[in-house]
Amino acid sequence: MTNTTTLETKGAGGETARAFEEFLEAFEEFKETNDQRLAEIESRGASDTLISEKLARIEETLDSAKRVSDSIALKAARPHLAGGNAPSASQLAHKAAFDGYVRRGDASRLARIEEKALSVGSNADGGYLVPAETEAAVNSALKAISPMRALASIRQVSGSVYNRPFATAGVGTGWVAETASRTQTDTPTLANLQFPTMELYAMPAASQTLLDDTIVNIDEWLAEEVRIAFAEQEGTAFVSGDGSSKPKGFLAYDTVANASWAWGKIGFVATATDGAFPATAPGDKLLDLVYAAKAPYRANGTFMMSRATVSAVRKLKDGDGNYLWQPANAPGEWPSLMGYSVAESEDMPDIASNAMAIAFGDFSRGYLIVDRAGIRVLRDPYSAKPYVLFYTTKRVGGGVQDFDAIKLLKFSA
Repeated sequence: MTNTTTLETKGAGGETARAFEEFLEAFEEFKETNDQRLAEIESRGASDTLISEKLARIEETLDSAKRVSDSIALKAARPHLAGGNAPSASQLAHKAAFDGYVRRGDASRLARIEEKALSVGSNADGGYLVPAETEAAVNSALKAISPMRALASIRQVSGSVYNRPFATAGVGTGWVAETASRTQTDTPTLANLQFPTMELYAMPAASQTLLDDTIVNIDEWLAEEVRIAFAEQEGTAFVSGDGSSKPKGFLAYDTVANASWAWGKIGFVATATDGAFPATAPGDKLLDLVYAAKAPYRANGTFMMSRATVSAVRKLKDGDGNYLWQPANAPGEWPSLMGYSVAESEDMPDIASNAMAIAFGDFSRGYLIVDRAGIRVLRDPYSAKPYVLFYTTKRVGGGVQDFDAIKLLKFSA
């Protein structure tokens, strides 16, 4: 989130600023309490139960305050469907026709518009395309909610499959004198990566009273209803999806110890302690994970882990007693770990035996999300009377495009 957005958000009543201040105060109290816990362990060999319970309560406050400040900042920065440049005549016609279809079930004008545009598959069985600004609002909200959409590369396509050639070994190059002979260069090794798009759906329900209320912006209502459902399903698929009727998540690919890394597999670094960080110098394993990635990938590196793993990492210190985890600098931004951003994803596994609980790398180079253009809506006034269902679909694909860009920390011996 930009500084401009942050300042505008603070100006809108100061709610974000107050929530973020509470978060920073909670973090300072967290550090003090955790220092007490560590001192107890050092002097007595065990932590005082009361101190541990207090630390757990502070962590809950810490997470809650951060969620509140981020939520307020997100709502303030969310684009309004009526904003932006003035819509064209065709856009206004599509919006009016779509409004008539959603509110009253009148599909005649919408069908004529899509026939004129030579749209394929836009019929009463497959549904009708939502207005462009509604689709943009949904996709924008998905990116704000989903860590993977915020980090990965996104490509929009018109077909059902996106094919991408990727050079796994480059053309031979080198320096040579002007009159010296040139050796023949090698042919590049290419991998043909395929990213099929799968159908993702949501089915919000509305009462006829809501649909008859002309004050209600029906486009905004629909976008708000489907965005969370889409984001939750996508987030899980991009991390751990098996590729069957859904995108393939980066954790679903074969893994191998990073020292033996090969194309087509994700490299990992082991903690050398089953189901935990090592007792001595635990932060060194995070450093090993960072440097398992090559320098070009580290430059734009990000950690990804679950909330429970964040709780464990927050307590880690370096050799000088400084906390490795640092809070965000502003509402809506991510915290940092060893100077790299931390994206929190509940789709990542928690720390456990053999769990790949922490990922690090350049996700924009490592993972590709493919969106097929168009979100469709099919109105169903019959299945759940007296409510009207709106079967809303979009086609999404995803998978690893550079297997060297993402590394994993495996909690195993």
